[in-house]
Amino acid sequence: MQKSSYARGLASVADVAACRAMLRGGSRTFFAASLVLPLAVRQPATGLYAFCRMADDAIDQGVDRRAALRDLHARLEAIYAGTPWDIAADRAFGDCVSRHAIPKTFPLALLEGFAWDADMRRYQTFSQLTDYAVRVAGTVGVMMAMTMGVRDSLTLARACDLGVAMQLTNIARDVGEDARCGRLYLPIEWLQEAGIEPAAWLANPKFSAALGAVVERLLQSAEQLYSRSEAGLAHLPAACRPGMHAARLLYAEIGHEVARNHYDSVGGRAIVPWRRKARILADALIAATARPSSVSNMGALPEALFLLAPLPAAVLAAPVFIESTRERARWPRIEDRVIWLVELFERLERRERLGQSPT
Repeated sequence: MQKSSYARGLASVADVAACRAMLRGGSRTFFAASLVLPLAVRQPATGLYAFCRMADDAIDQGVDRRAALRDLHARLEAIYAGTPWDIAADRAFGDCVSRHAIPKTFPLALLEGFAWDADMRRYQTFSQLTDYAVRVAGTVGVMMAMTMGVRDSLTLARACDLGVAMQLTNIARDVGEDARCGRLYLPIEWLQEAGIEPAAWLANPKFSAALGAVVERLLQSAEQLYSRSEAGLAHLPAACRPGMHAARLLYAEIGHEVARNHYDSVGGRAIVPWRRKARILADALIAATARPSSVSNMGALPEALFLLAPLPAAVLAAPVFIESTRERARWPRIEDRVIWLVELFERLERRERLGQSPT
């Protein structure tokens, strides 16, 4: 792969468009939530998620996962050196980390989690699973908060909680899909306590009431973390709250859909319809307008303490989020963003019923 001669470290309009197109097809929940983020946050967040998505796919779909991981480390070094490879997501992520002074420790921890995926690692305890979720999703939650100018440790800890909750929801949703690929993320101890022998089940993955109880237990853990995260969401910049409340509610709804299927995520994959997503976004507006209380004084998850050590002075001095005058004029009220998005989702659902792909 040739490196780009792109010297300024700023993503082009075409780069951002390419990243958004990728997320529209492969990360629909994030894409939906991002539409109500202010432009000053939406663009760097798109670069962040696009790089994470490409990295995840490189490990999951690559023939040689170790080679893919070496490439990812080389790409990350190039990004932080200001000479990203000729890849739209790398330039967009480079723009994000340079503008918001995101320490390299966060994406490095993310790649460590991907290395565990490459090793097909399994997790004996829930704490070990949380170690993994902190790396592959808690890091993303913290970096996302940093694009909004957040630097205080308690709010960043809540952002990490939200990322871990989302990852646990993904694991609960994808039990069957992962098993058919030889992957098992459910805590081994929990399976054994439910009377399930992990190796035998993985050789012939089928749903049972016992497995459903394990999935339910995982989703209950996710719900606890979603609740912990809410105090942090209330302390985000006002223009950012609807989008992040939307992400929190949309991901939680995936878990609720699994519950409606009696926790059977082996026979099928839970999908939240567009119409329900639209209703959830309306709920996000109500949640986003609540008066902020004091941010929770709960510290970070024990498994995340390595990640949330005191930040360097250069990071603490990074610029805070300021919404542009032009965008504030276009969206004078937060309600306008959500109303527009609800109408968009209604159009998308009509297109899907007619057999058209959303654009």
